[in-house]
Amino acid sequence: MTKNQILDELHAVREKLLNDAGGTLDALVDRLQAEERQSDRPRYTTRRTEDGTGAADTAAPDGTPSAAAR
Repeated sequence: MTKNQILDELHAVREKLLNDAGGTLDALVDRLQAEERQSDRPRYTTRRTEDGTGAADTAAPDGTPSAAAR
């Protein structure tokens, strides 16, 4: 135990999550991903670009250049 109650609680929660999922990080990730797929909450997805910045490389439909192209 540390002298920091917040860290102690955080470690206890992490240990419980891992134990509930079967004891491995892989199992925990699998469980969390399955729960995410079943959830009706919206998911954030990134847009991929060739340079990996996420910035659009093309002009907008009205012809104005994107921020990356300026």
